[in-house]
Amino acid sequence: MTTVSPRRRREIIDALRRGTVPQRGLDVMAVGLDRFTAALGDELDGVADGGAVFKAVRGEYGAGKTFFARWVLETAKQRGFATAEVQISETETPLHRLETIYRRVTENLETEATAPSAFREVIDEWLRVLEKDAVVAGVSATDRDALADRTQQLLEQRLAVVSRTAPAFAAALRAYHAATVRGDVETADGLIAWLGGQPHVSAAVRRGAGIRGDLDHFGAFGFIQGLLAVLRDADYRGLVLVLDEVETLQRVRSDVREKSLNALRQLLDEVDAGRFPGLYVLITGTPAFFDGTQGVQRLPPLAARIGVDFSGDPRWDNPRAPQVRLLGFQRGSLMELGDRVREIYASGSAAANRIGSLVTDEYLAGLADTIAGRLGGMVGVAPRLYLRKLVDTLDKVEQFPDFVPPSTSHAVVADGELNADERAAVGGIDGIQLDV
Repeated sequence: MTTVSPRRRREIIDALRRGTVPQRGLDVMAVGLDRFTAALGDELDGVADGGAVFKAVRGEYGAGKTFFARWVLETAKQRGFATAEVQISETETPLHRLETIYRRVTENLETEATAPSAFREVIDEWLRVLEKDAVVAGVSATDRDALADRTQQLLEQRLAVVSRTAPAFAAALRAYHAATVRGDVETADGLIAWLGGQPHVSAAVRRGAGIRGDLDHFGAFGFIQGLLAVLRDADYRGLVLVLDEVETLQRVRSDVREKSLNALRQLLDEVDAGRFPGLYVLITGTPAFFDGTQGVQRLPPLAARIGVDFSGDPRWDNPRAPQVRLLGFQRGSLMELGDRVREIYASGSAAANRIGSLVTDEYLAGLADTIAGRLGGMVGVAPRLYLRKLVDTLDKVEQFPDFVPPSTSHAVVADGELNADERAAVGGIDGIQLDV
């Protein structure tokens, strides 16, 4: 039986009940991803050794791109990486303004031990590491002035490379350390906000640190480099960054699309040039984004760098390629996923025996077939709704001793239950609700 901790069980079941992808516990639900495991592990090891990776994953609507991306993030956290997931949005997080991407990275930064935002904790942890190094070098831990001076010297040494390309980042870190040493909370708060890319930090705080203005697109490259240096010295193996829903670029104005694609190419160039040791970037998109005229193909240098021929048998897809594809769920894998969710639910339920006798393998198969049928036979689009209906049934079995699940053929999928991906995949089917 699949068992998880009570907390992880609750997080998984609550997310599935809402129809969303769980933030944690995806390793026990990673059905059909075995073929990517070895390649991902090798890539993460290379990044931890000072390399960098730019990876693209493609899949139709409902193929599980968000699940795959969060599985990568969870795998990375378990291996000692910091992670961040950023949703690309024309209004909130436009790709052509890298300063907004960096700000979302710091807002969403998390580690195995710390939920978002872990940015300040990472900075403070780095300073604690510097203090420990100063003590190892012979400075007395009780001599606060000498310890602060030696820590400041180590700070300068560790950020020597970053100082040449992003002097403002180093200056703000220097001032933040000084503010924390003297107990100036207001200044420290302002500086950590500025280091995180937040706009509108008071002029007095910036003036005191010798920095001016707000972060811009080009300065963000240097700040990413600085963040990677801090993570490395704080004993993290690197940063895994997911840029999700990049296909939204197809729906923006042509000038914004061109600038966004160029920003993506710039980021790829910087990764290839070795400027970002310890960075793993994963972007997600639909086949139309990678192959269509409104996406990557509009910028031939970008298309050439991440393009892969997917005309052959999917069995021979190369997981090490710069672009990989998700084929979506088949009937067997959908039933396997349902089985795992049933076991996770039963592992912490007082009604485990009733669940086993009422929510049988035949029930899982029938529900899978019915939900896929309600979606035009598109099994690959069915997982979210399938799991939501399954958890609803499990809830009722657990709460009501006299509840018996009705025939799966009576399952109803209302048009209002479809999310944007499912609606796009099934072509915006109207009147999908059936009488029972």
